[in-house]
Amino acid sequence: MEKGGPITSLLSGAAAGLSVDIILFPFDTIKTRLQSKQGFFKTGGFHRLYAGLGSIALGSAPGAAVFFTAYEATRQAMDNHVQKNTRLQSMLSDMTAACTGEVVACGIRVPVEVVKQRAQVTSSGTVNVFVKCLREEGIVGFYRGYKSTVLREIPFSLIQFPLWEFSKATLAERQNGSITPWQSAWCGFFCGGFAAFTTTPLDVVKTRIMLAQKFDNDAQGRIIPIILTMYKKEGIRSLFTGALPRTFGISCGGFIFLGMFDLCKMLIGNSLL
Repeated sequence: MEKGGPITSLLSGAAAGLSVDIILFPFDTIKTRLQSKQGFFKTGGFHRLYAGLGSIALGSAPGAAVFFTAYEATRQAMDNHVQKNTRLQSMLSDMTAACTGEVVACGIRVPVEVVKQRAQVTSSGTVNVFVKCLREEGIVGFYRGYKSTVLREIPFSLIQFPLWEFSKATLAERQNGSITPWQSAWCGFFCGGFAAFTTTPLDVVKTRIMLAQKFDNDAQGRIIPIILTMYKKEGIRSLFTGALPRTFGISCGGFIFLGMFDLCKMLIGNSLL
C-alpha cells in the first residue's frame, strides 16, 4: 500500500468523521431543535443533548471514510488525466472531487441523519426511532431528504474543499512546499465556517423535510415550495435559523475533521515508510 493510497484515505476519513461528530454532537442537537417547526424548548431545549448519538457512532465513520476515499480517488484520477496548470484548474478538480465524494457518502449519511434528527427532537431513543421509521415508512423513509441533503452538501463542499485546498497550497508556497496538520486544521476552521453560513437555508429546509410527519406537506421534499412558504410566512430570518450554532459548530468541525484527516494521513503514511 502506497503512502496516501485508498486505504490511508479510508482509515483517516473514518477517524476524522468519528472524532468530529462525537465532540460536536451537542451543537448539532441545538441547531436541529432551533430549526424544528415545534420550536427549541418543545423539542427538548438544552436537555438530552446527546440524544441520537447512537446512530452517529455507527454511521459517521463509514460515511466519512467513503467520502474521503471517493474524494481522494477522484482528485488522483484527475491529476493523472488533467494538467492542472492554473489555480482555476486545480479548484475545478477539487470541486469535482468534492461533489463525487458527497453524492457517494450521502448514501450512508442520510439514513443516519434521519434517525439522529428524529431522536434529537423526541424522547424516544435511537433504536425506537429506527424501528418506528422502518415500520411506518419502510426503507424509503430512511432516505427522506436525500435530495435536499445532496443539494445542501454539494454547494457546501463546492465552497469548503476548494477553499481548503487553495489555502493549504497558498501556505505551502510560503513554507517551502509543506504545511502542518495544525495549519491544515485552521484552514478548515475558516473555510468550514464560511461555507456553513452561506448554505444555512439549505440546511434549514433539509431539517424541515426530515422532521416532517408522514402526511405533512414538507414530507414531500419539495425544496423550492418550502423555501417560498417559509419566506412568506416567517420571513427571510427563518431561512437562517440556527445559523450561529451551525457556523460555530462547523467551523470547529472543519478544524477537527480536516486537521484530523491530514494528521492521520501523515501518521499512517509515515508508518508505511
